[in-house]
Amino acid sequence: MAVIGIKAISVEIPETRVQTAPMAERLQIDDTTLNDRIGVKRIARKDPGQDTSDLCIAAAHKLFAGGAVRPDDVDCLIVVTQNPDGYGLPQTSSIIHGRLRLSENCAAFDIGLGCSGFVYGLAVAKAFMEAQGLRCGLLCTADPYSKIIDENDRRTALLFGDAAAVTLLTGDPVWHIGRFDMGTSGSRGDVLEVSRHRNGKLYMDGRAVLAFCKDRVPHSILRALQLNGTTLDAIDRIVLHQGSRVVIDSIGEALGAPEKCMFYAADYGNTVSSSIPVILQQNVPSSDQRLLISGFGVGLSWASTVLTRSAA
Repeated sequence: MAVIGIKAISVEIPETRVQTAPMAERLQIDDTTLNDRIGVKRIARKDPGQDTSDLCIAAAHKLFAGGAVRPDDVDCLIVVTQNPDGYGLPQTSSIIHGRLRLSENCAAFDIGLGCSGFVYGLAVAKAFMEAQGLRCGLLCTADPYSKIIDENDRRTALLFGDAAAVTLLTGDPVWHIGRFDMGTSGSRGDVLEVSRHRNGKLYMDGRAVLAFCKDRVPHSILRALQLNGTTLDAIDRIVLHQGSRVVIDSIGEALGAPEKCMFYAADYGNTVSSSIPVILQQNVPSSDQRLLISGFGVGLSWASTVLTRSAA
């Protein structure tokens, strides 16, 4: 039986950018907060007529055009999103499946997770594909938060950007996937939520989210290292969900490895479930042999694992 891992990643980041400096001035946010805590200079924004599936399909077409996979080869399609097309029925994976004209023998389903969703998605896809003997899977991540952001909310308006990523999973991987540390603190889920009481817009208690990240994520990273029989010294790069600059800096300091924890999202923003695959596709050099990836946030939930580059 083939052991499933990551073969390739394609991303779709809209070309439209919103400058955060004028927004910060309007919302009375000082330069220090904008630069040192939020860290986002420009936010990627999808076109008003685009939906979640459109971003995923654009990323998938890039994957097909690059020759990494053909549509006929795909036997598993998983979509990670908490902002599906329309009202969420039918599921976004079904919409993408139909528009990409994938085989009717292809399994397709959604996973309703946010910031931790890419790492959870890897765990689900790997286990599902190996159990069913599947050969070629697409893990799509897309959460266009522009659908749910209140542009007058100084806690969220300058942070979140739109993007999608499609990760190709096969038995001939570039990156082998290790064991996972996962967890949930559902009793604290209301610090990051959308509800009817807020007119369908996102609410975030930034201080509570930062405290959660500083408390839980370093422990998850250390646990993932232990589960995979390795140490922080053996890791070339820690790829963290891009919560904000202060979140990344705080986790790096807690681990005693700030040089391995970088904030990459200044030019497009926190893209939720797509933040980790975007970095894997754009910011990881070929010299990196072992990575620690960790997603955390909405839920509140977290998941971490180790990726090891194939020797082949």
